Amino acid sequence: MQAPQSAVEMLQIAADAADSKGGEDLVALDVSGPLPLVDIFLLVTGSSERNVAAIADEIEDKLIESGHKRVRREGRAEARWVLLDFGDLIVHVFHAEERVYYGLERLWKDCPVVPIELSQPVAGE
Repeated sequence: MQAPQSAVEMLQIAADAADSKGGEDLVALDVSGPLPLVDIFLLVTGSSERNVAAIADEIEDKLIESGHKRVRREGRAEARWVLLDFGDLIVHVFHAEERVYYGLERLWKDCPVVPIELSQPVAGE
């Protein structure tokens, strides 16, 4: 199975938002095969709790601005691992230590990687 185009479009919005706030090591996994209700996981690393919160807030704001509905958000208060559930797309924004500890890439290693092309900023922005 392959993630539908709508999920890939959501991924692009979320990835650009994460990148704009300094998100690092962005990895998208197509989990539509093993998970019937989700198409893509986006994993992002932030450099501090403040950065994790800023990345998560920006992703949430941009997806909502684009007309997508958030189903659930968890972990925002601690900002060590924030989960944003937008139905077809689930975003995991990690502090570096949590990302290594929980190792979602290891758990989902059999799922194909979805390529991410970050938008380049326009000169002068």
